[in-house]
Amino acid sequence: MVLTDKQATAEQPKVPFARPEEDAAANAAPRSFGEVVKAYVALTKPRIIELLLITTLPVMFLAAKGLPPLWTAVNTLVFGTLSAGSANALNCYVDRDIDATMRRTRRRPLARAQVPPGNALIFGLILGVLSTLGLGLTVNWLAAGLSLAANLFYVLVYSMILKRRTAQNIVWGGLAGCMPVLIGWAGVTGSLDWAPVVLFGVVFFWTPPHTWTLAMRYKEDYAAAKVPMLPVVATERRVVLESIAYTWATVACSLLLWPVAGTTPIYPAVAAVLGAVCLWEAHALLTRLNAGKTGVDLRPMRFFHWSNAYLALLFLAVAIDSMFV
Repeated sequence: MVLTDKQATAEQPKVPFARPEEDAAANAAPRSFGEVVKAYVALTKPRIIELLLITTLPVMFLAAKGLPPLWTAVNTLVFGTLSAGSANALNCYVDRDIDATMRRTRRRPLARAQVPPGNALIFGLILGVLSTLGLGLTVNWLAAGLSLAANLFYVLVYSMILKRRTAQNIVWGGLAGCMPVLIGWAGVTGSLDWAPVVLFGVVFFWTPPHTWTLAMRYKEDYAAAKVPMLPVVATERRVVLESIAYTWATVACSLLLWPVAGTTPIYPAVAAVLGAVCLWEAHALLTRLNAGKTGVDLRPMRFFHWSNAYLALLFLAVAIDSMFV
């Protein structure tokens, strides 16, 4: 059954902040030290952190117009990793009921009762405090403040409010994932400028089609968990058309960096080629849809995987170009 936004809101299960039976289940089986460490690391979602770091470091090159100061870069990445790990661990705590329902997330530590929920909450909060203090004391307090704001927005606004209530959840919730761009710039300069704002826009427009194509693949999971992702509440045609529109916006925004940041011709050349391929893949979804393909036959994961490569290569181009300015 397809849910409307209103129906999805009304049917959302309330998630309490503590469930004694979950704590008991989590402590039921003794585990080795290595397994416990692995479970806590998994709470931080390392693969998502990798993507955030991919957007942080190149911006530091751009801000420094070359190699950024070594320890500034190291401290920004280390404490930025802790901040992202904090947000992800707290997200796992808030979403533990959803994760246990969905096939894609069923193996996460809380869903498998490998970590008591209360411990996950404390772990996430400790990482958040350490990351904020670490950035403030070793980098600067602007970077620390931006990092804390991203963490709070992801947990309190996206995870606890938007995700379960609106099909636009990832559009606005994705703002948290754009913040590493600003943090990287602030870490080097102690201020903000239009160049990181442009790259912030790139990540903002990139996020919805990237996430929606993944959600198309796992549509039944989101529906079962009563999460109103766009592919659950809208037709495939609408999802594809909106994905194409956001992809065009992503590419257009990426080309704005050339005049705004004064890059060499290297960056716009690479951005244009990468953008052309990304647009080709987005329109290929519509071509397959018009040919009568639906569901898995639409091959939405092809666009999802390419969009990962697109963002990584685009930001790599930012870093390389900065060495020639």
